[in-house]
Parts: sequence; structure tokens; C-alpha cells
Amino acid sequence: MTDIALTGNVATQALKKRHLRPVEFLPLLAVCAAPIFGEQYLPLATQIAIFIIFCLSLDLLVGFGGIVTIGHSVFFGLGAYTSGILSANGYGDPLTGLAAGAAVAAVASLALGAIVLRVHGFTLLMLTLCSVFLMQEIANKATDLTGGIDGLVGVSTQPLLGIFEFDLWGKTGFGYSVAVLAVVFLAVRLLMATPFGLSIVAIRDNRLRASMVGIPVGSRQLALYVIAGLLAGVAGALQSQITQFVSINAIGFELSGEILIMLALGGAGRIYGAFFGPIVYLIAQDIFSKFDPAFWHFWLGTMIVVVVLFAPGGLVGLASHLGKSSIVRKLMSEKEK
Repeated sequence: MTDIALTGNVATQALKKRHLRPVEFLPLLAVCAAPIFGEQYLPLATQIAIFIIFCLSLDLLVGFGGIVTIGHSVFFGLGAYTSGILSANGYGDPLTGLAAGAAVAAVASLALGAIVLRVHGFTLLMLTLCSVFLMQEIANKATDLTGGIDGLVGVSTQPLLGIFEFDLWGKTGFGYSVAVLAVVFLAVRLLMATPFGLSIVAIRDNRLRASMVGIPVGSRQLALYVIAGLLAGVAGALQSQITQFVSINAIGFELSGEILIMLALGGAGRIYGAFFGPIVYLIAQDIFSKFDPAFWHFWLGTMIVVVVLFAPGGLVGLASHLGKSSIVRKLMSEKEK
């Protein structure tokens, strides 16, 4: 009875977190602040916004669901190709392409999730890896549809809402990507405070106990997989619409590894880690590539190793730990007085 009461109290406290606090919008405002530094940084800020969406989708699986995958770029690539193919064939409305990319990625994640979620651990990891290589080879062979190794060209995005042209400096693309990011952030933030989100965390923490208390483990994990795939498709569709090109690397293993690194850098299972990971990674990449064009990978790798060694919970985990330590020290000093 005591365990049940404690569980109920935890759930009640978690549900109270549904209400957003103003401070929670600070990471979003940090992305919006890019125009302050000049128009030349808008393309980088747009990429950061897109990768935050992608990282949030992965965080749902890895951080909250405990479903480790190295094949998440499959859904990003499907979203990008779907939107790009529609646009190349005369259907370049951004919102239509965004919805189509999300829908195709969601259907693919439903089909793939029904297969890969039957297994766990290393086998699951290998199946997601194989899915990347399989889909990339399909995209490579379907040259008439995807452009193959040369990429999909001829993508032409129409004005947003029929009014806002996608200009050379990327003002429309930046505003569009930030607006979509805001919607995705609110959706993910509120989703994880619902009973569905709490059940996902319960499954991650103890799968057997969750099933014993009546949580439908399989269906909940599959639903989470579909939601994550849908959001990754949104990020991919945004990428193709703004760059007006789809590379075969959009569905490759390298991208899956890169987004995992960003999530680890920011901190998995914290939502806000998915913000700070891409921001730090992409800005550091930009700085190091200008500072040392030949060996910038070395400096970027060194930075990541240092963060992982000294902050296993990522940058957000480190900040949280330092904040709690300062609070404890303050309380102890007040108690001594």
C-alpha cells in the first residue's frame, strides 16, 4: 500500500508539471536570438532549429523510452525525400510537404517498430542499424525517384502561406523552422507530462513491473516509436524544403551517429538536452572548421570526449548537478547560522 501511495504521489507531482513556466522557454528564445548576431548566421541557426527537432524525436526514444537506436535517420530521410519528391513534381507547398513527410515517416515507423521492438538490447541495436543500410541502398538504387548518389535536385519550395518567399539570406526559412520547433517543443513537453508519458518512463525504469501493474508495454512503446518517427520526418521535410536539395546522406548511418552524439552532449531524458546538444555541437563545428579546416574533427572530438568524461549526464545534467550543489551548500550554511 505504501508503494502504491508513493507512486500516486509521484504521478500527481509529474502531472502538475503540465503547466509551462516562463523559464522553460529560454532555450527556444536562445535559438530565436540568432538574428542579433547578423544575417550571416541565419542559415546556421536554421540548421540548429531543425536538428533540435530531430534530437527531440530521438530523445523520446532513447532518453524517455529507453529504446536505444542507431537507425533514426531512416525517418529523417523519408521525411526529406517525401517532401522533396513532391516539391520536385510541382507540389511545393511547405505545409503540405511537411504533413506528407511526417505521415510517411509515421507509417514507416509503425511498420519498422512492429518488427524491431519485438527484441531488446544488442539485437535491437543491430536491427535498427540494418534498417539504415537497407533504406539507404533502396534510395541509392531508385535513381529515377531519389536521384541516387547524386541526390535529389529540382526541389522548389513555394512561398510559405502563399506570401513569404524563401529568400537568399534565409529569413523565411529561419522563421518557419523556429515556428515548427516551438510547436514540436510544446507537444513533446506536454506529452511527457501526461499519463502516457509517465507510463513510458515507468516502462523504461522497470519493464517487468510496468507490465505487472497493467501497462500495455508493447503498444505504448510502438506508439512512442511512431511519434518519434513522425517528428523525425518533420525535421527531414524541413531540411529538404529549406535547402531545396536532398542528399542520400540524409538517410545514412553517419547522420544517426551524429544526432546521438548531440543528444549525449546535451543530456538524454531531459528535453532541454535536445536543445543544448545541437546548439553546442553545431556552433563548435562551425568555429573549429574555420579555425582549423584540416583537423577540425580532432578538436570537435576532443570537446565531446571531455564532456562525456566529466559530465556523463550531458551539459544539462552538469548544470542541474551544479545547481543542486549550490542549493545544498546554501541550506547548510543557513542551518549552521
